[in-house]
Amino acid sequence: MKTQLSTMLSLQEKMNQKVNANWREQGFEWYRAIWTECAELMDHYGWKWWKNQPADIEQSKLELVDIWHFALSIFLSEHEDEADIITRIETDWHEDKADVHFRELLESFTLDVLQTKSFDTKGFCNLLVALDMPFDELYRIYVGKNVLNLFRQDHGYQDGTYRKLWQGREDNEHLVEVANALDVSDELFHEKLYHGLESRYQQG
Repeated sequence: MKTQLSTMLSLQEKMNQKVNANWREQGFEWYRAIWTECAELMDHYGWKWWKNQPADIEQSKLELVDIWHFALSIFLSEHEDEADIITRIETDWHEDKADVHFRELLESFTLDVLQTKSFDTKGFCNLLVALDMPFDELYRIYVGKNVLNLFRQDHGYQDGTYRKLWQGREDNEHLVEVANALDVSDELFHEKLYHGLESRYQQG
């Protein structure tokens, strides 16, 4: 877990610097991004009693990963030392089943975010457990999305020269295939994933 957390923190730092080299001094409202994602998560999970609305679990998991991006940014902005961040996360991390429905867990987590303007690691873990999403899956999806975002930025996403379609398919599809062919426990997982995307992108 320490190695995976270190990798995610490093990747998040790189992405934040891509957006703004001085991101730490900008005072970005990360908590606001989190509770907004929580609303989107609730919509994907489903809450409307007046219509047939089955839970979209896969999309719900992606929303949790988006929330984790902002959580890592909070940790990075509050602590200079990576070891301190990892210790804090590990201390609060748990994967015990909470005897509460997912919607209520999400509302409790969102309320805490709004009140503290920070991030509740324990509450986030409850959400992961409720969706049967272990830490390894969070890591795999997070790294995948982060690497793809970095790859897009490195290949002209901002100036409009990036090609989202490769060999007739969207980059997201290639991402899934490359990631599934790799060992998520490999310390070089993120590097191999990036190089795998690079190889496919160059083929046109």
